[in-house]
Amino acid sequence: MNKTPVFSCTLPVRWGDMDAYNHVNNTVYFRFFEEARVQMIEQLAGGRIAGRDEGPVIITAACTFLRPVLYPNDVRIDCFLGEAGRSSFMTHYELFAQSDPEQLACTGDSKVVWVDHQQGKSVELPDFIRQLLD
Repeated sequence: MNKTPVFSCTLPVRWGDMDAYNHVNNTVYFRFFEEARVQMIEQLAGGRIAGRDEGPVIITAACTFLRPVLYPNDVRIDCFLGEAGRSSFMTHYELFAQSDPEQLACTGDSKVVWVDHQQGKSVELPDFIRQLLD
């Protein structure tokens, strides 16, 4: 994996993101990763990916929680591209709370497969993704 993020974004922590323990609920981290991943792919694609015949589908997702994130706050998500196959690639995430920007709050991974939405089958990765992985 390249140690330089291919994309970073900042997202707000909302009041409703907290759970009974007064920190961001574990499920919300996957939403943070999803938003960062979609923004990244849209930027790399030079436009919107919605409405296209082909696009990304997640087949695995994981998160390692290292420290709690509290409200109010913003989080920065750094995205890295990893190993690639014919139709898939790994995306790695690092999430930092703005209240403690030097301390990693969590890491995550997802496997993205490029799919033809009409046929429901995987297809070769588009050139704009392949170029970043080579």
